[in-house]
Amino acid sequence: MSEVKLTIRQMCDEFDVTPRTLRFYEAKELLFPERVGQKRLFTRRDHARMRLIILGKRYGFSLEDIRQLLELYYVDDSQVLQISRTLEIANERLVEMERRRDELNYAIADLKKQIGEGEAYLAEAEARQNAAE
Repeated sequence: MSEVKLTIRQMCDEFDVTPRTLRFYEAKELLFPERVGQKRLFTRRDHARMRLIILGKRYGFSLEDIRQLLELYYVDDSQVLQISRTLEIANERLVEMERRRDELNYAIADLKKQIGEGEAYLAEAEARQNAAE
């Protein structure tokens, strides 16, 4: 029995990406669909790689990091090297994401304070204006 292969449209529908995105990932050597004339057929391996690409992008991994991590699968069948390097990058990303979150939380708190001060100023100005009338 032959392996089920997905068309570019099926891959696009499954991963909510455009054909251009899939061709871009192919050009970046992240995916390796079989070519039958102009048609691209994606294997189970491509499907699994695409799942990892989507996850990596969600977590902010660079495409080069993702490509290198995917290639480590072929260096070490036990996947120990691939998983340990993935954890290194993931921990670096987590530190960066937490730093950005903290900066954003500070900016949000500061903006709320500024809004509160502006609203208080306007309320006082209205009260003075109403008292003067």
